[in-house]
Amino acid sequence: MIHVTNSIALDEAELQESFIRASGPGGQNVNKVETAVQLRFDVRNSPSLPDYVKEKLERLAGKRLTNEGVLIITAQRFRTQERNREDAVERLVELIRQATERPKTRRPTRPTLASKKRRLEAKGRRAEIKKGRSGKPGFD
Repeated sequence: MIHVTNSIALDEAELQESFIRASGPGGQNVNKVETAVQLRFDVRNSPSLPDYVKEKLERLAGKRLTNEGVLIITAQRFRTQERNREDAVERLVELIRQATERPKTRRPTRPTLASKKRRLEAKGRRAEIKKGRSGKPGFD
C-alpha cells in the first residue's frame, strides 16, 4: 500500500510500470539498458480515490491523461531503474495530494468607512481639477 494522505492509500496493483530507454545521462548504458519508467494509473476506475479527487486529478493531469482516463508519468531523471521508479511514484503521490486540497471559500468583505471617505475625497479632488480646466480664458 502506498499512503497518500490519512484517508487515501493506493494499492500497488493499481499501478502499471513499463520500462523504456531513457534519453540523457547514462553513457554507454543509455543505448543498452531500459532505465526510464513509464507509470500508468487508471484514474477513472480507481477504487481508492473519492469522486471529487478523481475530477480534480483529471484537471491537474492535463496532457498526461489519456482519453480513457489513464494517467501516464514518465520518469527518466536518474541513471537507475529503481530511482526512476521511486521518482515516478513520488510524483504520482504529490499529484494526488494536490488534488485532495480543497480551495478556500471566499468570504465577501465590505469596504471600511475610512476607505469610502478616501474614495469620495479623491473623487472630489479630481472633480475640482476638471472644473478648473473648463473656465473661460482670462485676461493676463
